[in-house]
Amino acid sequence: MNANNIKELSIQINLNGLSFCILNKETNTIEFLKTIAFANKLNPANVLNHLKAELSSNTVFSEDFDAVLVIHQNELSTLVPKSLYDEKNKADYLKFNSKILRTDFITEDEITANDSINVYVPYVNINNYIFDTFGEFVYKHASSVLIDTILEKENTSEDPIVYINSNKNTIEVLVVDKGQLQLFNVFEYHSKEDFIYYLLFVFEQLKLDVETTHVKLSGAIDKEDELYTILYTYVRHIDLISTDFKFKISNTITTDNLHQHYLILNSF
Repeated sequence: MNANNIKELSIQINLNGLSFCILNKETNTIEFLKTIAFANKLNPANVLNHLKAELSSNTVFSEDFDAVLVIHQNELSTLVPKSLYDEKNKADYLKFNSKILRTDFITEDEITANDSINVYVPYVNINNYIFDTFGEFVYKHASSVLIDTILEKENTSEDPIVYINSNKNTIEVLVVDKGQLQLFNVFEYHSKEDFIYYLLFVFEQLKLDVETTHVKLSGAIDKEDELYTILYTYVRHIDLISTDFKFKISNTITTDNLHQHYLILNSF
């Protein structure tokens, strides 16, 4: 391996799409960033076919990588305080709020930022293929990356802040108050009315004021979107999340919408 060309690859797996990102550690620059959106939600087998097609057709993936990370993004996860966690009960924690099968492989991430364990179901077929293709790699759940990032980066406010990471048919919602995670949940939506219903439900449950509470947005959302518009109808202070990263972005990559890639860009 060329010591002057040490690169890391992150791959984000969602049943609605794929994302890829390559960081050149020597130059501290993101060299490659790509998202593929599927027309419809697929099953893991079909997602794997798309992944194989992309990895085999694009020469950037044939380079040597110093590290490979796979980010599994689904609603099959739950947080458990580390002090209460018992590995023998993994399935019990998860089945309270996720539909899991007896045959599902269950694993966990440790989130050091708030001393919790994230229990989840990864896409095993994807993991097997990545191992066959790249050898040793690391995998995490998307919510682990999101929670860790926001608690590390956004812990200065004395007031509660609602964070929404939007995907094609799901949203990840975090509420942070004085650096502490108050809520994390994933909601599936199929219309802008679903979207705002879940958000206002979160506000109501946590007794947050729509006139004063700030909302920060990341993921597949823009100021011209109907989701943004309906959110602004009900909530006064909303903005796109800050995209100050610790690395440079190659001038071959458009930087207008980096908030849409917030999750994968914070995976390094």
